[in-house]
Amino acid sequence: MNQRWIIAIVAAVFVVGAGLVVSFSKHKPGTENRSSGAATASVGQMLDEAAQYQARGDQLKAKDLYAQVIADHPDYDKIEDVQDRLGVLSMALITSNTPTPQTVLHEVVPGDSLGKLAKQYNTTTALIKKSNNLKSDVIRVGQKLRVWTAPFTVLVNKSQNILILKTGEDVVKVYHISTGANNSTPIGHFKIAAKLVDPVWFKAGSKPIPPESPQNELGSRWMGFAENPQYGIHGTIKPNLIGQQATAGCVRLVNHDVEELFDLLAPGTQVTIQD
Repeated sequence: MNQRWIIAIVAAVFVVGAGLVVSFSKHKPGTENRSSGAATASVGQMLDEAAQYQARGDQLKAKDLYAQVIADHPDYDKIEDVQDRLGVLSMALITSNTPTPQTVLHEVVPGDSLGKLAKQYNTTTALIKKSNNLKSDVIRVGQKLRVWTAPFTVLVNKSQNILILKTGEDVVKVYHISTGANNSTPIGHFKIAAKLVDPVWFKAGSKPIPPESPQNELGSRWMGFAENPQYGIHGTIKPNLIGQQATAGCVRLVNHDVEELFDLLAPGTQVTIQD
């Protein structure tokens, strides 16, 4: 898989109404115009400035600069490194206690619980706990909690076997995935419904396969689709097949990645799957 081709796809993702659309570049990998010396110098200055913001603790400005480099200079010869930096920084911001335009500071009142707050703000208890460094589900009246409020969306591109996590118009992170063999992963719009930790695999024609079994191909997490419950996003016991069309139709990630997504994606999260 050509990394620069993936970056070109990511840079072209935009929002139309309530749906996600991908516009593909017309040129093929290897035919990109090389950046001019002036453009490369400009990128270098932007990256240096982003690093300075990070060193001063201004993660938001650093993130914005990385995103600008990707949008304005997709032919930069180290653009995949910039995408990786942006993904790491974006995830660190989302799971930190740093105030952002997408967060609120909620003061706990009688009757509040993590589950209740997660439903109120359309987020997950896991993300609230991570953002506030909570070691248990216990919260106290008067406690102030930083809560992420911006909904996430997911775009799956089958031809490139990538999953793009977005919030609003911002690309948060790009994940490598496996999709269905023989193009069997359904296309369309779906919403996440069932979310299971260490799922049992109810394989057709066999007894239920427990999570501890080395034959359980669902890995460590399952996020099923409301519209088509037999399909979903899950982990894997075959990480060597990531990047290939190799599943029975589901979207498969390495366990570390699916666990990261699991903690962010609330029930009802929109998933768009495209060829």
